[in-house]
Amino acid sequence: MQEFKVPELGENVSQGDVAKILVKVGDTIAREQPVLELETDKATIEVPSSVAGVVKDIRVKQGDKVQVGSVILTVDENGAGAGAPKAAEQAKQGEPAKPAREQEPQPEQRPDQKVVSMPRPPSPAPQASARQGQPEAPRAGGLAAPKPTSEARAGGPAALKLTPEARAEAGPAAPASPSVRRLAREIGVDVNEVHGSGPDGRISQEDVKEHARRILSSVSTTLTRGSGEPATSVPLPDFEKWGPIERQPMSNIRRKTAEHLSHAWTTIPHVTQFAKADITPMEELRAKFRKQVEEAGGNLTVTAVLVKVLAAAVKPFPQFNASLDAGNNAIIYKKYVNVGVAVDTEYGLLVPVIRNADQKNITQIAVEMHQLSEKARAKKLSLDEMSGGGISISNLGGIGGTYFTPIVNWPEVAILGVSRGIVEPVWRAEKFEPRQLLPLSLSYDHRVIDGADAMRFLRWVVEAIEQPFLLSLLG
Repeated sequence: MQEFKVPELGENVSQGDVAKILVKVGDTIAREQPVLELETDKATIEVPSSVAGVVKDIRVKQGDKVQVGSVILTVDENGAGAGAPKAAEQAKQGEPAKPAREQEPQPEQRPDQKVVSMPRPPSPAPQASARQGQPEAPRAGGLAAPKPTSEARAGGPAALKLTPEARAEAGPAAPASPSVRRLAREIGVDVNEVHGSGPDGRISQEDVKEHARRILSSVSTTLTRGSGEPATSVPLPDFEKWGPIERQPMSNIRRKTAEHLSHAWTTIPHVTQFAKADITPMEELRAKFRKQVEEAGGNLTVTAVLVKVLAAAVKPFPQFNASLDAGNNAIIYKKYVNVGVAVDTEYGLLVPVIRNADQKNITQIAVEMHQLSEKARAKKLSLDEMSGGGISISNLGGIGGTYFTPIVNWPEVAILGVSRGIVEPVWRAEKFEPRQLLPLSLSYDHRVIDGADAMRFLRWVVEAIEQPFLLSLLG
């Protein structure tokens, strides 16, 4: 009998939600065959099996949250029925044979499995004795008593304000030794909110200390800079007093987006500068070559052209293709040119990356953008396809608007926002002419980029758009 466990999913990805189970008990599976779809913070991943044989037991259900290393299923590599002996023994004793699902031990009897089923009420655990016989708190739709918010779980100030009653209702105790629990009590940390780095999520003393450091850092940031996020210590009003409401949990993608943008906004001193580019000549070229690009499998969009423009612009302005290492007082300049493109999907905002954009022509970029956008909308992007960007583009022109202030996609230091092009009268050759102007918004990290350099960069981008020959000459 072999066990298949959740493999490593990617950098900084430790868990996911079971979106779909692709096999059932009795199926014969092969190695590398997809057996599970996991929804992580960034995308839905098909997880291939590392074992082969007949599926004897599936230990997760759709909607379960599983961590790396959790057992997903067991297989009989020889095709023999592992459950048959037990069923036969029960038959001899006059007991009815239980289905395979009922024969598996409960979660507290199998400490190797760290699967949290949401939103079903948790099964009683041995640690529940600490509740002195109190009834189990329901978890469907949330706890009746105060519960740590997502900000508190991330290490916000609210994590310091949990009452003992709220902790008692938060569920089974976390996997930690008595000495670790004592340390958590002494420094005022709720051990149930600590992410364990040990086997099966076991919490160490260093995990507790690191969690406390994050809390103190968050409090310090709030006091010194002002809160860039809603105050987590202030409870929301009872909205039901004014009418019916519906409460829905945030999806993994939405939650991760919120965490990422909150971190970027509170960490980076943002500045946004604006300009308009005359895209009348570019629109004439797009109309002329659109069909040729479509035949190659892409769409000749304004974004595809801007990817090439930015890939050329970061060569004379390398500080825009950099990252700040604040801990070591250093700036990291990237010798490769990868451009991220924000894609609006029904699941949330995803940012696939065009790698080595400086080495590709506009047609190649357009084809790759089309393929990545389709994968993003189908939730088929891999984590690697959304990693390694140096500068990003967010184009809202297809929706409308004039200008906006995009948030820098940390650890990058700049992002270009694009709005809808509009026809305006422009004074040229002693008369007004109708020209199509494209509003641009450049947000950047002021710790790395000075305002004058940002304006020079933006003017370079505008001139490259207005004079396509400049892109060939200097790009």
